[in-house]
Amino acid sequence: MKKILALPVLLVISACSTPTPAVTNTPATPAVATDTPSAPTAVSADRPFLPNPAWQPGAVNPDVTQDNIQQTICVSGYTKTIRPPVSYTDPLKKQQIAQYGYSDTNLADYEEDHLIGLENGGSPTDPKNLWPQPRNTTPWNASTKDTLENTLHQMVCSGQITLTEAQQAMATDWVAAYQKYLGQSVLPLTPVPTEP
Repeated sequence: MKKILALPVLLVISACSTPTPAVTNTPATPAVATDTPSAPTAVSADRPFLPNPAWQPGAVNPDVTQDNIQQTICVSGYTKTIRPPVSYTDPLKKQQIAQYGYSDTNLADYEEDHLIGLENGGSPTDPKNLWPQPRNTTPWNASTKDTLENTLHQMVCSGQITLTEAQQAMATDWVAAYQKYLGQSVLPLTPVPTEP
């Protein structure tokens, strides 16, 4: 009888001494202004146009917050005051082109791009936010991404979306963000006629 009673007691003691791992089904919290956004969960078709999420997951500028956007990113000319010099970005671009294994090593064919643009509170110098984005890929390239960055900047400054929403959209999958905010297709840019 003692043996029969001892077994349940041992099981209870064992269960109490071994912590059970907590399982939560809560979604990932969005990045705050001082966090690096979560790793991208890109659509597989978008991946050739995105940086490697292990190397460049995006990083934000802790000096830019939702509370101070009207004194920082929404001020005309703000990005010029924080943009890193070419003396910093060119060596990084050269190193990253080699890291990515691009066969084209011509620096002019790449923009050392901020995944989260400076105008949307991206870190100016963190290598986690800078990658050699090809200029000549189609349909998604540096020029197309610039259009999205400008649109999100206008939306943030006018209060249509939050700073965190813009940052998260860029860090997660900028191609999907383009499709969400600017439409499903990439339209060729039509030159604006100049007056004679």
